[in-house]
Amino acid sequence: MQIDEELRALGHEVRRLRQAAGLTQEDLAEASGLHVNYIGGIERGERNVGVKAFLRLAAGLKVHPSKLFEPLP
Repeated sequence: MQIDEELRALGHEVRRLRQAAGLTQEDLAEASGLHVNYIGGIERGERNVGVKAFLRLAAGLKVHPSKLFEPLP
């Protein structure tokens, strides 16, 4: 499977924000209502996140959704 660099950058930012908040993937999954395997796939750049999941991620991380785009060109 080829990893898309934009998805990889998004996943990296999700991981960075999650770790900065002191959350495990399981914690973020619970806070966002998403499955832990889905969180892992996002962080590895394997998942193209839909809008609703994107908003749930931001809510789970307690950040404005725009924060997830900061590393993207």
